[in-house]
Amino acid sequence: MTTFSLPAPRLAGLVSALPALQQSNAALAERFGAETIAKIIAATGIETRPVATTETVGELGTAAARRLLDRLDWPAETIDLIVVVTQTPDYPMPATACVLQRSLGLGPHAAAFDLSLGCSGFVYGLSVVAALLAAGAARRALLVTGDITSRLIGADDRSLAPLFGDAVTATALEAGTDGAKIAFDLGTDGSGAPYLTCHAGGTVEPGAPRLFMDGTQVMAFSLKQVRPSIQRVMAEAGKAMTDVDHVVLHQANAMMLKVLGQKIGATPEQLVVAVKDYGNTSSASIPLALCDCLADAAGSKQLLLSGFGVGWSWASAWWETPAPGVCEVVRGDVSTARE
Repeated sequence: MTTFSLPAPRLAGLVSALPALQQSNAALAERFGAETIAKIIAATGIETRPVATTETVGELGTAAARRLLDRLDWPAETIDLIVVVTQTPDYPMPATACVLQRSLGLGPHAAAFDLSLGCSGFVYGLSVVAALLAAGAARRALLVTGDITSRLIGADDRSLAPLFGDAVTATALEAGTDGAKIAFDLGTDGSGAPYLTCHAGGTVEPGAPRLFMDGTQVMAFSLKQVRPSIQRVMAEAGKAMTDVDHVVLHQANAMMLKVLGQKIGATPEQLVVAVKDYGNTSSASIPLALCDCLADAAGSKQLLLSGFGVGWSWASAWWETPAPGVCEVVRGDVSTARE
C-alpha cells in the first residue's frame, strides 16, 4: 500500500455525460424472468441504467468536457493536462486522451495520456493529477473517467446485464492556493485479477471481449480491503468520520454500499447512494455520485472517497475542497463531439 498527502487541488466543476438511451431493468423480465429481475432490483437498488448504442468514451468525454469548459468559462488553451481513465478506449491506439485533446482544441502544450483502471480509477486519476498540479507541471487539468461497459456484456448474461451502466464524467481541477491537503491510500492485489476480467480482446486472447465477474469474490475483496484503506487515509489526514460531509464509495450496488457504510461507521446522511438510475458506471461512478450530492452545495466540503474493484485495485482519498461551481448531468446528443 502507498499512503501519502499532497497539496489539495480545487474542484472547479464536474459534468457527467450519459447516453441517450435509458434502459429499464424491469424490461429485462421478458428475457430473464420476472422473479429473477425483481430479486436483482431489490438487492442492488438499480432500476434503470444509461446504455450506449453508438456513443464512445471519446464522444461522451468530449461532450462532458465541452459543457464543463463552457460553463466555467475556461478557454481551451488554459488547460495544461488531460488524463483519461478508461478500460474501454475508442481505439487500441492512440490514447483516448489524444482524441479528446484534438476534439476539445487544447493547445500542443497540453500533456495527454490514458490510465487503464476500472472502479478505483477516479481516485487513482485524481492522485496523478493532484501530484502534477502540486509539482507545478500544470495549473488547470481535466480528469475524464468512464467506460462503455455494456459492450463487454453478452445479451444473455443475466448476472451482469442488469448491473452496469455507461457514463463518462469530466472533472475540472486546478492548483489549490489555500494550503489544504489531500490524502491518498492506493493499493493492489493482482491475485484477484481472474475474478473480474475480460478473457478476450487483448493480444493474449484476441477476439470480442466479454466481461466475467465472480460476485462472491468481489464482495469478499471489498469487505476485506475497503475499511483498512479508509482507516489509513483518515489517519494520514488526521481526520475522523465525524468530520466527513459526504462518503462517496464506488457505486457498485446499494446492498454493498450499505454494508460497507456500516463497516466504516458512516451515517446514512453521510453515505451517498446513487445507483437507482445509473447502475455501476465503473470509473465514472464516484464523480457521477458527486454530481448528485454536490449539485446545490456551498462552502467547503470534506469528502471521503474510495474506489475498489478490478485488479484487485483500491484507492481512497480524503479531500477538503470548496464546493464546485458547476455540477451537472447531461444526456443525449453527442453529435458535436463527432466533428
